[in-house]
Amino acid sequence: MTAAGSIDVDKARIDTPGCGDVAHLNNAGAALPPRPVIDAVAGHFALEARIGGYEAYDRAIEEVERFYDAVAGLVNAHRDEIAYVENATRAWDMAFYAIPFAPGDRILTTTSEYTSNGIAFQQVAKARGASVEVVPDDEHGQLSLEALAAELDRGGVRLVAINHIPTHNGLVNPAAEVGGLCRRAGVLFLLDACQSVGQLPVDVAEIGCDMLSATGRKFLRGPRGTGFLYVRRDLLTTLEPPFLDLHSATWTALDRYEIRDDARRFETWERYVAGQIGLGVAAGYAASLGLAAIEERVTGLASRLREELSARPGVTVLDRGARRSGIVTFTVQGHEPAGIKQALRAQGIHVSVTDIAHHLLDPSAVPSAVRASVHYYNTDDEIDRLLTAVTGGF
Repeated sequence: MTAAGSIDVDKARIDTPGCGDVAHLNNAGAALPPRPVIDAVAGHFALEARIGGYEAYDRAIEEVERFYDAVAGLVNAHRDEIAYVENATRAWDMAFYAIPFAPGDRILTTTSEYTSNGIAFQQVAKARGASVEVVPDDEHGQLSLEALAAELDRGGVRLVAINHIPTHNGLVNPAAEVGGLCRRAGVLFLLDACQSVGQLPVDVAEIGCDMLSATGRKFLRGPRGTGFLYVRRDLLTTLEPPFLDLHSATWTALDRYEIRDDARRFETWERYVAGQIGLGVAAGYAASLGLAAIEERVTGLASRLREELSARPGVTVLDRGARRSGIVTFTVQGHEPAGIKQALRAQGIHVSVTDIAHHLLDPSAVPSAVRASVHYYNTDDEIDRLLTAVTGGF
């Protein structure tokens, strides 16, 4: 039986061919796509093969355009605030590198920030004379709102850039509270939502972020090599993308060009069209299930996994945060995480490994850990398989 507003797990698994082959607990890496996404991508690629890429695009314009409506609806934005980008990192980069930093500008981030973003911080700081400062954690291990407020009160902050859900410790950062502080201070807020979109409700108006980046391949269950960027409408024309082409701008004279006034100024003309169509389908699929129902299912499975792992001798669960996600990280005494991953894969159980090189700013991070990340199509039986393997020593 499926209660009103809950996920029909049996149908979700029927829609997901990969569920018949593996216990996929690596959704924070790349989730298994549902059949409608597979069919959309494969169908357009087959059309390209049959009649040519340009001709296939002309036939599929409605499907391509539907992407903007689907993604905008998913995050409560306007369609002109959405750009299709080839991955979350590039989406984040397009927003970050468009900000006109000046000497003395302060960039505030969190201890759990991802390495790709941290490298970009350092590059811009060196090139433009800005500074990068890490806001400490609170008692729950998430970004301290009290410390952030104090830093904003000091002044000189140009940007607050944080992740919604870190890749390595299970917590959910208080994004809406951060957005409120940034709005009151008149400071830009860039949110990396690559691990949250598709896993829990993400409402850009409620959060109050100015910019948001996300990927297709993780909890949204879209194609790999796809992502999107949201930029608030009244901010768009103040940001000049780090590079332009004939799609994002128009060459009006030999010495002049005009940049588009919508979010597509952050796009390029050449793109993975089948992927864009598929990502739009994935957004619509998630919305049809309901993000609140998805979060309830995901967090329920993750809570059970954490509780039962914690009861196993030699297992240490590393997750933090007052609010937690579907990402569960742990170590097993006497076993290296990389070895655990390979042993589980041999049994058809997919997990991942987090590495300290991916989050160097976190002083509490262990060198490496096993990361199991559940989704709504996972079952208690699949969690039992993982627990049995852990108990049996792999």
